[in-house]
Amino acid sequence: MEKILIPLIGNELAPRFDMALEVLIVSVTRETSAMGKIDEKIVILDAPSSETMYRMVMSESVKTILCAGIEKEIYDFLRRKRLRVIDNVCGPVDPVLEAYLMGTLTEGQSYY
Repeated sequence: MEKILIPLIGNELAPRFDMALEVLIVSVTRETSAMGKIDEKIVILDAPSSETMYRMVMSESVKTILCAGIEKEIYDFLRRKRLRVIDNVCGPVDPVLEAYLMGTLTEGQSYY
């Protein structure tokens, strides 16, 4: 099972990883189909911060982060922890997540 974390503002990726008050956590279990089984939950955070997000990543066993913007120091820290971070992605969460699940999402893409 793969877990994906997406910082949100409304129905779109939040402009900054450490400033989001909502987080979408997607659990994907790949079975026989290309997409597999998907479970989603939204977590509301008390206060945005990089430390709060990191705790969420660790407690949820997240392996991949999709975000619009992240500070280089935090990005490097997460990569050292062997997390996959796809940064600089903008747009509504549904097409971004779909592109990721189809294997076509890369850094720098906009879905507006």
